[in-house]
Amino acid sequence: MKRILITGKNSYIGNSFEKWLAKDPQRYKVDKISVRDDSWKKINFSSYDTILHVAGIAHLSERKVDKDLYYKVNRDLAINIANKAKDEGVKQFIFTSSMSVYGKETGIIDKDTPTMPKSNYGKSKLEAERLISELDEIDYKVSIIRPPMIYGRSCKGNYVKLSSLARRTPVFPNIKNQRSMIYIDNLNEYIKTLVNNPISGLFFPQNKDYVCTSDMVKEIASVYNKRVWMTKLFNPLLININIEMSKKIFGDLVYCKHMDENYRYNNYNLVNFKESIRLTEE
Repeated sequence: MKRILITGKNSYIGNSFEKWLAKDPQRYKVDKISVRDDSWKKINFSSYDTILHVAGIAHLSERKVDKDLYYKVNRDLAINIANKAKDEGVKQFIFTSSMSVYGKETGIIDKDTPTMPKSNYGKSKLEAERLISELDEIDYKVSIIRPPMIYGRSCKGNYVKLSSLARRTPVFPNIKNQRSMIYIDNLNEYIKTLVNNPISGLFFPQNKDYVCTSDMVKEIASVYNKRVWMTKLFNPLLININIEMSKKIFGDLVYCKHMDENYRYNNYNLVNFKESIRLTEE
């Protein structure tokens, strides 16, 4: 039996992963702890095979959050937990980072793309990655996951805004863009496979196919038996306008399909795009 400790008691990924493994209670035992105070320091990690660290600050306006808090939570807390896990004999540490470490708003990310984060969130995650990676040894596998946008039932972030818009708007721009995204259950299966076969390195899970924002809006609307009229009327303005939100919605931002060469298992995409939207919206 694999024993997994999730640090981040109320995190979306952590809660979803716990439910995912609960389908096979004979193979997995999962515990979750809060790391909002120092009580985690008194917990003995030695009985666990894997620490899945998902605690962190995200989905907050950087204007409203003290810069130092990002580094205190996303970097310092992560490295302190990783050090404790190593000292107490844990064999694997999985750190959930982000595509934000590249600092790109549009374009293609491949294995040669430099990390140049622009936000405090991305910078703090990248610094945590570098410090945690230094702990990697034969008997202590450090696995760093850089997922793109995650969506699924009860998720937070940009998907929620897009879903709300899709349910209300009668018209939406018809722009054929491409975005790397991952449905939460596909990510859960990816992490489960990584737990079963610990490997050190960087990992880049994503849905099998890139997602077009216009197609996503149509699929969301169809769940509610609603039709959205797609128009190219506003395309020239939206494509050329230099506004961050427009780039996030209508720009291209993808991981190269061969980005995850370091990972030898590619059967984690259990849910296709259409079904993932239905399950998210139901």
